[in-house]
Amino acid sequence: MSYNKPEKGDLGESPKIHKIRITLTSRKVKALEKVVSDLIERAKSKNLRVKGPVRLPTKVLKITTRKTPCGEGSKTWDCYEMKIHKRLIDLQAPTEVVKQIIINIEAGVEVEVTIAA
Repeated sequence: MSYNKPEKGDLGESPKIHKIRITLTSRKVKALEKVVSDLIERAKSKNLRVKGPVRLPTKVLKITTRKTPCGEGSKTWDCYEMKIHKRLIDLQAPTEVVKQIIINIEAGVEVEVTIAA
């Protein structure tokens, strides 16, 4: 009835599972949604636990400028804006599997991966 400690070599068989947060940002909503759906589809095909996509509020960056460069004439203004869309996906998976999932990302979509032990 004694307990045998496992050998150090026996512990390394399965890869360690991490909590991973993938943050996707883009100015184009269609490209962002396509990348999100592809990532979730790949993760579910590998039988991973997926939470998301969480849609964060859209940031609207505005710049208002005068139309005339010299400052004379009627005071007319131009307003430019850029919208930044953001999505979060949480996974529980080994890092090697996540590297396989995050491939072939469309142009214009930025990916940030955060790993928590």
